Amino acid sequence: MSHAFARIPSPCRFCGAPLDETFSDLGMAPPCQSQVSPQNENRAEAFYPLHAFVCGKCLLVQIPEYVSPKDIFTEYAYFSSFSDSWLKHVKSYSDQMVERFGFGSKSQVIELASNDGYLLQWFKEKGIPVLGVEPAANVAQSAIKKGIPTVVKFFGRKTAQEVAQEHGQADLLLGNNVLAHVPDLIDFVGGMKILLKPSGVITMEFPHLLQLMDQNQFDTIYHEHFSYFSFFVVEKVFAHHGITLFDVEELPTHGGSLRIYGRHSEDASKPVGPRVAALKAKEEKAGLFKPEGYRAFGEKVKETKRQVLEFLIQAKREGKRIVHYGAAGKSNTLLNYCGIRTDFIDYAVDRNPYKQGNYLPGSRIPVFPPEKIRETKPDYLFIGVWNLKEEIVSQTAYIREWGGKWVVPIPKTFVID
Repeated sequence: MSHAFARIPSPCRFCGAPLDETFSDLGMAPPCQSQVSPQNENRAEAFYPLHAFVCGKCLLVQIPEYVSPKDIFTEYAYFSSFSDSWLKHVKSYSDQMVERFGFGSKSQVIELASNDGYLLQWFKEKGIPVLGVEPAANVAQSAIKKGIPTVVKFFGRKTAQEVAQEHGQADLLLGNNVLAHVPDLIDFVGGMKILLKPSGVITMEFPHLLQLMDQNQFDTIYHEHFSYFSFFVVEKVFAHHGITLFDVEELPTHGGSLRIYGRHSEDASKPVGPRVAALKAKEEKAGLFKPEGYRAFGEKVKETKRQVLEFLIQAKREGKRIVHYGAAGKSNTLLNYCGIRTDFIDYAVDRNPYKQGNYLPGSRIPVFPPEKIRETKPDYLFIGVWNLKEEIVSQTAYIREWGGKWVVPIPKTFVID
């Protein structure tokens, strides 16, 4: 007999249906970017449910709004410019967009969640007018210092109207890894409809739910990621606002992402390409068109936890020293779900100075600059930011001098010699 308490379902943020189908329950965790300063080391943190659901009606995977976006994004610890591979990716993107759509000095490029100007700088370098919209004042200030004009506000219909009136509409309206961060999808995509020129193009990049499930990337579930998209579902979200997705690319970034291309439904100049139907067929074959296709994921997550802990327990019994590489959101989801603290990990490193000198949320593992690795010569570097593993292995190849190895936990725990 079950003794579980009855749960009051939250409504789906797209269709409003009650959320009563679990996708993955990762227990309780603090907001993943909430660094703990030394002054607050002995103070309590707020922990919230990290429970993802799949809507039985529209099949949008999501977590309810356990934490307010203002509490997460008003001051933010993630700066995009600290990843070399990501900078290379967005520079290539700017070249592709100019080549494909002919953007130039008379165009307007607007980025939503423009962070520290990491992307818009490449359009600015080409002489194309740019504008960022970024809610986190601390990272927006970094963009402004680079000469990237930035509106410091959360985006939605109201901000879209204000920006359109003051700066004009966008020829290219883009957002990289922002769509998942939006609790009010209706307001956000509705704002994009307002801000896009009649002949303009939208591009959005976000982790692909199909890859999240195939590669067991449960650690990309955290409080600031409110939604997890298949193409099948995101197409419905944009169509609801009169935006047609006319093309899609599958990208290797963040463990497997999509780049969608949108235009006003009444703009007949951009026909829907063959990659749209091909990707939907691929998702249907994978079972994403039916609720049953989502039900096995939770058990895969539990098995990954067992594998990670088995490795760490064995390594520590052998007297090995282990250092964690990366203070990103996915790292903190993994550490907190698996209950990993300084009993397994000596310390963490990250290139972001904003995080150095603090403690990781929940686990309270101290964060240092990567240079500390040479000082302590650990046996293993545990790569929490597995999506950057090639970059990290290359940058830390020197650990081979003392026989050091790398450990990657996703999709399953494996060692790189």
